[in-house]
Amino acid sequence: MVKTWSTPAAPEQRRPVPCALCGGLLFRPSLSCEGFSYVRCAGCGLVQINPQPLEEETRSRYGENYLAYELTNEEAFFNLQLLGLNDSGFDALERSFFSKGERPRVLDIGCATGRLLAHLRERGWQPSGVEISGPQAEYCRHERGLDVTSLPLEENAFPSGAFDVVLASHLIEHVNAPACLASEVSRILAPGGCFFVTTPNIDGFQARLFRGRWRSAIFDHLYLFSVKTLSRLLTENGFTVETTVTWGGLAAGTAPVPVKRLFDRAAKRFGFGDVVMARARRALQ
Repeated sequence: MVKTWSTPAAPEQRRPVPCALCGGLLFRPSLSCEGFSYVRCAGCGLVQINPQPLEEETRSRYGENYLAYELTNEEAFFNLQLLGLNDSGFDALERSFFSKGERPRVLDIGCATGRLLAHLRERGWQPSGVEISGPQAEYCRHERGLDVTSLPLEENAFPSGAFDVVLASHLIEHVNAPACLASEVSRILAPGGCFFVTTPNIDGFQARLFRGRWRSAIFDHLYLFSVKTLSRLLTENGFTVETTVTWGGLAAGTAPVPVKRLFDRAAKRFGFGDVVMARARRALQ
């Protein structure tokens, strides 16, 4: 099992924190990985690294190496994002905006190289991005002419109701305070706006099979969500979860191609895929 690229595990300042989802203080061992480990909250089941690195420690991880990694995998990641968005109803949402002659406003948090934002701009969206990796934010601005800030979401002071759609692909598992992020997204979304969140699925088949060797059990992932814990996080921060989809039954190279295709179809149909995307809507008032 080849893991997703991550910052190598290193000594950092850490402190115990309450569970980011329920505030609980009781944790049980969950996954043992090389150089670090995860615990599971006894109250809500959220899997997390705890004690947790300080926020300034986690911010410092995302430099030139991440830009090189994202550029190398840009088209593959972009195509996966499009497939997931289509499965979650994004295309129908887009048509509803365009049928009314609107140019919807979209914010991509953790927009990496800006490939998806550039695509949406070509389709008629008004795109903005947040990317705390300085080199990636610079790439978005200078190579693609995108409006991208390198400040964390909460520090941008976007106006309330500024966006019709907010995207966060493989981002929420990296942040120290996912509930604060979800709350801020709710604030900056227009009434009735949609939040599309993608993250590894700790309840997926691969996670259960490989455990600490699972490809998404990496040093940079502070939290590992399930459909249940992700849905609870969104619901408790002002959203109605309209749909969740999962995909990815087996990683490439772990089984013959016909077997992988069978598992991939089953994972999407029965919800045990390696990745989960949720479409959540902010209340109209």
